[in-house]
Amino acid sequence: MANINDFKNVNMRSKKYAQYLNLKKNQIDKNSARFGFYLLVLECITNTKEISDLTNMIIDTEFMSIHFGEKNNDLGIDAVNIDDDEKTIQLFNFKYREKFHATKGQGLGDMVDGTKFLLHLQNGNVDNVTEATKAKILAITEALNSEEVWNIELYMVSNENEKLEITDPTVIQFKEIYGMEVKSIVLDDIVSYISDFPEDLKAKFMVDATSVMTYEVDRLSTRKSYLIKLPLAELIRITCTNDLLRNDTNTDYSQLKDQELELSLLFDNVRGYLGENTKFNKNIKNTIVNDPNKFFMYNNGLTITAKSISAGFKNGNKKFECEINGFQIVNGGQTLRTVYEFNKNDFNEESLANAEVLVRLFQTEDDEELTNNIAEYTNSQNAISSVDLKSISNFQIQISSYLETVDILYVRKSGDIGEVSKKYKLRISMEKLAQLIYSNLEYPDRATNQKKALFEKYYDDIFDPETLKFEFIVDLINKYYEIENEYAKSKFEGFHQKYLYIIYLETKFKNRSSNSLIEILEGYLKEYKKDEKISPARKLIQKGFKDYIVREID
Repeated sequence: MANINDFKNVNMRSKKYAQYLNLKKNQIDKNSARFGFYLLVLECITNTKEISDLTNMIIDTEFMSIHFGEKNNDLGIDAVNIDDDEKTIQLFNFKYREKFHATKGQGLGDMVDGTKFLLHLQNGNVDNVTEATKAKILAITEALNSEEVWNIELYMVSNENEKLEITDPTVIQFKEIYGMEVKSIVLDDIVSYISDFPEDLKAKFMVDATSVMTYEVDRLSTRKSYLIKLPLAELIRITCTNDLLRNDTNTDYSQLKDQELELSLLFDNVRGYLGENTKFNKNIKNTIVNDPNKFFMYNNGLTITAKSISAGFKNGNKKFECEINGFQIVNGGQTLRTVYEFNKNDFNEESLANAEVLVRLFQTEDDEELTNNIAEYTNSQNAISSVDLKSISNFQIQISSYLETVDILYVRKSGDIGEVSKKYKLRISMEKLAQLIYSNLEYPDRATNQKKALFEKYYDDIFDPETLKFEFIVDLINKYYEIENEYAKSKFEGFHQKYLYIIYLETKFKNRSSNSLIEILEGYLKEYKKDEKISPARKLIQKGFKDYIVREID
């Protein structure tokens, strides 16, 4: 369970996020932590990292009034995210508490607050609904009325400890009436997203010698790795928060009940916990209960990297004893968290002792590149987003390190605020940088409407270590924000897609000022399909607009 220090950590990070809202001085003390909390949680759950995209999700009444100067009635839903890639509609109800109370938590009343929004969504009536909320309802309605299958999720979010009781009959009825999943996010969940870089942890375990295979790169190497069949009870013991239990191979398994996962062990794991309601996690629990002896066959297992491994055979080579130091779970976080959910809610000592899991244990010493490669390649076989997968690649880490030296925060992971004591000049996400680079490569259309492909089909072209120079990246980032500032001073409305096209136009019109390029782009927007009622934003995402510009230039 989260404690007062976890509460303070989330509060501090929330205030760091609020700095990007540019609130007025008289608004900061009262609203900064709460508004920053919105941004922090939305980034962690939606995996959207641009502040402008996050703020556009928020329709909270007070946020709209203070940040946008716009009156709005949120009808009990504080933020909406419509994910076109995953075909998922995410609704958020936030409760931010100023003070920490260890035993307080979410109630049914918080969930019921959202019924006003849901009723308008259900009956399709948006009469007398304020504009920002109306726009979200209409966008959701359009998605639900399409031929595509969409899922709806309601997130109850608070910086408290106690979750909403999902199995309560009222919650179940609520889910059935509105056809949605209800998910509860509390302080523990938020802390798991933003865990800082961990201290080196140690653990010991002992298994039968027949449960171990040894792997060596070559016979002269001292670096050995192992494939181990490990009981789930042992897995819980070596990954729990209790340092004494982690290093006691004679632990009575009854002591494992209610032990909590040491979240820092998942620092390098690219997959966030999806919650216990997923089909994958339910299958894990069912196997532990009904077929513990078959768990090894049904599960892909875990991958652990360790800075050092001290291991050997004992008891006349009948036992294998192993001590790992500075270890990380780089693959299998979903399995591990679900095992802990079972341990917490359905503890069964016998089942946990009989169910075994495959553990791949690699000694990487201080070789960060090797650790990152193992994490990337082992996770690439699973259903993890391409953006998350690339975020742990060595080249992305190198970019992050270089940008840090010039005071630019490069956001690869949700919840990243950089060094706590440092004030960054600029903040840019990995996704936005990919868009800038690809626009400079003369593909602003793909950068805008094929975001997912930037980290799949086009990734090697965009992030080519042989041709992409760090100094160029810095210049490109500075140019983007210069364009944003010039648009703000111009008579035209500026937004992200326009800035990408200006970067593209710079490759065609050498030595032109940003102001000149803005005039050129706005001229193209005015003339392209001028007889049709199409907004500039819609024009910019059409492939035909890029083709039109090419013809005009030629």
